[in-house]
Amino acid sequence: MSARDHDRRTGAARESPLAPGLDPTSTALVLIDLMDRIVALPLAPHPGPAVLDAALGLARTFRGAGAPVVAVRTRRSGASDQPPGSDLVAEVAGAADLAVVKHTVGAFQDTGLHGTLQDHRVRTLVLAGFATNMAVESTARAAADLGYGLVFVEDAMAALTAAEHAASVGLDFPRFGTVVSAAEVEFA
Repeated sequence: MSARDHDRRTGAARESPLAPGLDPTSTALVLIDLMDRIVALPLAPHPGPAVLDAALGLARTFRGAGAPVVAVRTRRSGASDQPPGSDLVAEVAGAADLAVVKHTVGAFQDTGLHGTLQDHRVRTLVLAGFATNMAVESTARAAADLGYGLVFVEDAMAALTAAEHAASVGLDFPRFGTVVSAAEVEFA
């Protein structure tokens, strides 16, 4: 958790989007799969309600800075009825400037998210949500391929096991961006 991270192509140190603070005119918060049924799962290392609280705190920070908040949720393809609790948590839906429905693991495939972010001149994404090693990481990989700067809020995400979460946060995310706690997310 530092103001430097590493370029995934060269391994060289590069400045983090957090140094000296996020630019609210080019940064968006992306909250992934904060749905009632997922918040209720036995998640690790952070319980679902704690992740939800951290994500809502981030949303308040972003709204206060005038930066967009995007809420993404899964809709199972080919299923006419979705499992109970498949909507976004009401507070998340209320805090979002944009809601995106995805049919794949990541948030970019066939959702129009990239175009919308480009229309808003977003260059940096702050990611939070569920599951760290699945939807968050899949979204991050696509975002990196599209050229976004990435910030991962470790205590605003969780997985089904602590080991899965730790692998993404400790091994993969530092190669794509900067890993921080919610308390470290600040605007310039």
